[in-house]
Amino acid sequence: MPLVVFCGLPYSGKSRRVEELRGALTAEGRAVYVVDDAAVLGTEDATVYGDSAREKALRGALRAAVERRLSRHDVVILDSLNYIKGFRYELYCLARAARTPLCLVYCVRPGGVSGGPRVADATDNQGQNDSVSWRPRTEERGRPLAAGSSALREPQTVDFVVSGRTQVNVPKELEQENTKAPDLPARGTPDFDKDAKGDSSAVYPPELMEALSLRFEAPDSRNRWDRPLFTLVGLEEPLPLAEIRAALFENQAPPPHQSTQSQPLASGSFLHQLDQITSQVLAGLMEAQKSAVPGDLLKLPGTTEHLQFTRALTMAELSRLRRQFISYTKMHPNNENLPQLANMFLQYLNQSL
Repeated sequence: MPLVVFCGLPYSGKSRRVEELRGALTAEGRAVYVVDDAAVLGTEDATVYGDSAREKALRGALRAAVERRLSRHDVVILDSLNYIKGFRYELYCLARAARTPLCLVYCVRPGGVSGGPRVADATDNQGQNDSVSWRPRTEERGRPLAAGSSALREPQTVDFVVSGRTQVNVPKELEQENTKAPDLPARGTPDFDKDAKGDSSAVYPPELMEALSLRFEAPDSRNRWDRPLFTLVGLEEPLPLAEIRAALFENQAPPPHQSTQSQPLASGSFLHQLDQITSQVLAGLMEAQKSAVPGDLLKLPGTTEHLQFTRALTMAELSRLRRQFISYTKMHPNNENLPQLANMFLQYLNQSL
């Protein structure tokens, strides 16, 4: 059955959507397997994405876990970042080799994070490309703000960062009543992050979030490995279950091609027999052309085909063509072709000479 690949940055609601889709498919009596980082690592670890070697090993483990589960009878859901298009192409090839449909669900966090894939809010200024962030001062007249302080009654000075340049002394009233100094381990965690993480225990530092946002390769429906593509913004947008069911259970699997098909089995003596047969054909051809005149059809032993003789052929030229034929045949070994190897080699000589 099909493969469902979830894609998106951390805190975008992927795990919540995975559980929603799994519950809907399980209610229909379908067998559903979920493969995620925690299932591969044992415990969810965000630091793995800060080490290229460990991240590469994680992708290999995820790919192997999907390949073991992927079949024509079960639904496999991959819950991970999957932000590299090359890795998504590998998953597409896995589904194509298994001859099962695939779809991609792209989760986007509304408002995004700095530098990451972002969907603009309705209150954003249109046509403004400068990124603006503000950081309120934490001191009042040179003294730190005390925990549990009351509302800020006077206009406070905030620092604006516009396109990398700092502008200070910009008054802004921050009307807030009965506020307490929050504990901010790393820029704080918005409520959406808490909702999106669900039961996730991994914490992504701001520096790692910035790095993931910069190297994120967003899905593109024009790529065959990224379609059908379903984009979900936030957690309020309903999951398109009907469209996902149609993509998974009504669409045909992508047709296999050479890169996703297994090579036919060949005996251990296939190359030895190939070498012997082609050598015998060359020896018979060199002997037959001694008494031939241009225009004759040469009949060689062990073949049913004929070779039209137009000129005298040298052993060096024939040996070069023989090596080319052997190189091509080694790429497509098949025991069923053994009785026809001599005829196939003679046909190759007719076309090449």
